[in-house]
Amino acid sequence: MVPAFLSGILRRRHDEEEQLPSVDGSLEGDSSGLASLKHFEKMHRLDPNLPLDELEEVDIAIILNQQNAEKGAEIEQVLNEDNSPYPEVRATVRNFDVEMPANTVRAWVIGMLLCTIGSAVNMLLSLRNPSIMLTTFVIQLIAYPLGLCWDYVFPDRVWNVWGLKFNLRPGPFNFKEHVIIVVMSNAAYGGGALYATDVIIAQRMWYGQNFGWLWQMLFGITTLCTGYGLAGLARRFLVWPAAMIWPTDLVNCALFYTLHDHSPSDPTVTNGWSISRYKWFMIVFGGSFLWYWFPGYLFQGLSWFCWITWIWPENVVVNQLFGGYSGYGLFPITLDWSIISGYLMSPLIPPFHAIANVIGGVTVFFVFVSIGIHYSGMWYSEFLPVQNAHAYDNTGNIYNVSKILGADLQFDEAKYMAYSPLYLPTQFALAYGLSFAAVAAVITHVALYHGREIMSQWRLARQQEDDIHMRLMKKYKDAPDWWYVVLFVIMLGMSFAVVEAWDTNFPWWAYIICMLIPLVWTIPIGIVQAITNIQLGLNVLTEFIIGYMLPGRPLAMMMFKNYGYLCMSQALYFVQDMKLGHYMKVPPRTMFWSQLIASIWSAIVQIAVMNWALDTIPDICSEDQIHHWNCPSARVFYTASIVWGAIGPARMFSGTALYSSLQWFWLVGAIAPIITWFFARRYPRSLWRYVNMPLIFGGSGWLPPATVYIYYCWGIVGTAFNYLIRRKKTGWWLQYNYVTSSALDCGLIVSTLVIFFALYLSETDAPKWFGNTAVLATLDMTAKSIQKVVPKGETFGPSVWP
Repeated sequence: MVPAFLSGILRRRHDEEEQLPSVDGSLEGDSSGLASLKHFEKMHRLDPNLPLDELEEVDIAIILNQQNAEKGAEIEQVLNEDNSPYPEVRATVRNFDVEMPANTVRAWVIGMLLCTIGSAVNMLLSLRNPSIMLTTFVIQLIAYPLGLCWDYVFPDRVWNVWGLKFNLRPGPFNFKEHVIIVVMSNAAYGGGALYATDVIIAQRMWYGQNFGWLWQMLFGITTLCTGYGLAGLARRFLVWPAAMIWPTDLVNCALFYTLHDHSPSDPTVTNGWSISRYKWFMIVFGGSFLWYWFPGYLFQGLSWFCWITWIWPENVVVNQLFGGYSGYGLFPITLDWSIISGYLMSPLIPPFHAIANVIGGVTVFFVFVSIGIHYSGMWYSEFLPVQNAHAYDNTGNIYNVSKILGADLQFDEAKYMAYSPLYLPTQFALAYGLSFAAVAAVITHVALYHGREIMSQWRLARQQEDDIHMRLMKKYKDAPDWWYVVLFVIMLGMSFAVVEAWDTNFPWWAYIICMLIPLVWTIPIGIVQAITNIQLGLNVLTEFIIGYMLPGRPLAMMMFKNYGYLCMSQALYFVQDMKLGHYMKVPPRTMFWSQLIASIWSAIVQIAVMNWALDTIPDICSEDQIHHWNCPSARVFYTASIVWGAIGPARMFSGTALYSSLQWFWLVGAIAPIITWFFARRYPRSLWRYVNMPLIFGGSGWLPPATVYIYYCWGIVGTAFNYLIRRKKTGWWLQYNYVTSSALDCGLIVSTLVIFFALYLSETDAPKWFGNTAVLATLDMTAKSIQKVVPKGETFGPSVWP
C-alpha cells in the first residue's frame, strides 16, 4: 500500500529511473520507490505539520515493499496521482498550472495604486494603539473589483508606443495578475509599517534630532530592500522544499480562488455546506464591518472587556490580575477582532501546535513566573506596573533620557549617576530574558530538527527531490542568483552613505558586523516561520551586540538594530511572497521586479505620510493622546534605545546589575531544544514531536506592546478553529477557514478606516457613557495599578548603582 500523496515523488523516480543521492548509504540497493519512501520518512519523521496517519501510511508502505517486491506494481497504479503531502496545501493550492498573462499593464497600474494607498494607511494606523495592520487580504479584496472594472473601461487592443507593444486588456482579469498586485503590497508593508520609521519617530519626538527627508528616504529604502538579496539566495531552502508550507500564503491562495471561482461547494466534502466561498466571504466581511462599530466607537469597553475591573476600578490587585491593558488579563474576553489579531495576526492561520507552544510559553513565563517575581518584590516590582512599554526611574516616573545625555546625544555617566538607574515593568524585563533564550534556542532547534534537510538542500540545490509545485515552476525562467547579489551590493553601498554622510555616530565597521547577523539567521528563523507562521525577531540580539560594542550611542543602536533585524525580517517577507508566486505559478522574473519596485516606492510614501502625521495630529506620540495616537511601536523602540543604546546592556545585565540574572536564559535556550529533541526521537509519535522551544521562548515576542490578555484571546480563538473545528468539521475547515480569516480582517480594516476618516478626523467624539468612559478609567487602563507609590521627594532602589 502506498499513500497517494507520495505518488508525485514516486513518479519522478519512475521517470528518471534513478535513486536520490544517499545521505548515509542506507538507501543503496533499494528500488527507486522504496528509496523514496525511506528518504521521505527520514526527512519528515518529526515534521509537526504532516499528519500522523499519513506518516503511518508511509511506514506501512515501506514494510510491505520490503516484504514483497511485487508490491512495486502497486506503486505503478498510483503514479497518475500527484499532490502535496500536506492536507492544508492539497485543499488550498491547485496541483496544475493554467497559462495566462501575469506581467500586464493592468496588474502594474492597479498594483502600484494599491501599494501607494496601502503604504499610507498602514503607516498611519501603526501610530495607533492597538495598532491595526492593513493586511494583504484587504488588498486582494479591493483589487478584484478594480480588475473587473478595468475590463469594462479599456479596450482589447494592442498598442505600439515607440516600438513597445502592449495590450491594456489581454483577456479577462485573472488570478496571476491578482497575485502580482498582492505581492507588490505584501513586499512593501507585509510586516506592517516601515520599521525605519520607528527610528525616525524616536529621533524626532524624543531625542529632538532631525536629519531631513533625504536621509530618511535613503534609510527607509535601504532597510527595506537590503534583505531582498538574501531572500533570493535563500529561496532554495525556504521556497522550493514542500515542507516549507508558509501558512499565510495558504490564506492568500484560498482567497484568490474564492474571488475568481464562484462555484458552490460540494456538501459531501464540506460537512453539509453548499454555499460558495465567495458568498461566505461577503457575509462574514459584512458582519465584521458592521460589528466593529460597537467596540471601535459605540461601546469601546467591548475591546478590553475586563468586566471584573469595572466592579473594582480602584483595587490594585484586582486590576493587576484581571486587567488586560497593563495587568495579567486572567479573565480574557474580548468582542473586538482588532484585539485578537491586531499585533499577532489572525489566529485562524497558524497550525494548532504553534498556537499551543506560544500560549504555553506565555502561561509559564508571563503568568506563573511573572506573578512570582512581581509579588515577591524582586526587581523592586512593587513600585512598577506589571506590564507596559515604558522604562521608569527611581521615583516611579517614566524615565527621562534627556537627563543622562550630553549635548552630542551620547551617554553622560555623571548625569546618569546623579539621576537614576533604569527600571523595567516585570513582564518587560522577562521579555528580554525570553528573547535571549529564543535566539539561542532557534539555532539549536534548527540544527537538530532540520540540519539533515538543510545539508541535503545545500548539496542538491536545483536537483533536489521536487514536489509537484516545484516541477510546474521549472517551465518558467528563474530570476538568476546574480540579480539578487547585485541588488544586495547596491543596497550595501547606499547604506554606507546613510551611516557615514550624516552624524549618526554609527561607524562603518559596525555596519559590516551588523550585516553578518542576517546572513547567519535568515535561514534558521525562516524555517521556523515557514512551518509555524510565527517569525522570531532578532531585535534583542542586535540590541545586545551593539549595546556592548558601542555603549552610550542611542541613535547608532537604533540604526544597528534596524539594519540587522529588518534585513532578515524583510528577507522573509520577500521569501513568503516567492512561495505565494510558487503556489500560484507566477513567473519568478515578474515576481522579482514587482517586489523590488513596489518596495522602493512604498518606502518613499511611508516616509512622507509619517512626516505629515507628526506635523498634523495634535499631541501625537503622547501617552494621553485623546484618540490613542500614541505611537506604541515607536515608544517600545525608544525605550529599547534607552536600555541598550544610552545606558547599555553592561549596566543593565552584567556583573551586579539588577537584571543580570536574565543572562542565564541564553544557556536555558541553548539546552532546552536538546531535551525536547531527545524525547521526540525517542517517542516520535507522541506530543513531543510538536514541542517547539523557539516558539515557547520567542512566540511572545510582541509582548510588549501586546499583553497576556491579547495573547490569551488570540489563543482561545485559534484553538477553537484550528483544533476543535478542524478535528470535528474537517471538511468545513479545509474549505472555509482561511476565507473566514481573510473576511474578518477585511471587514475590520475597512470599518476602522471609515470610522477614522469619517469621525475622528472630523473631531466627532464617541458617545459619552459608561461603556466609553468609566470602563477606560480603571487603574488597569490608566496603567496606575501599582502596589506602592513613591512619596514625593523620595526614591526607591539602591543608593549606588552600576
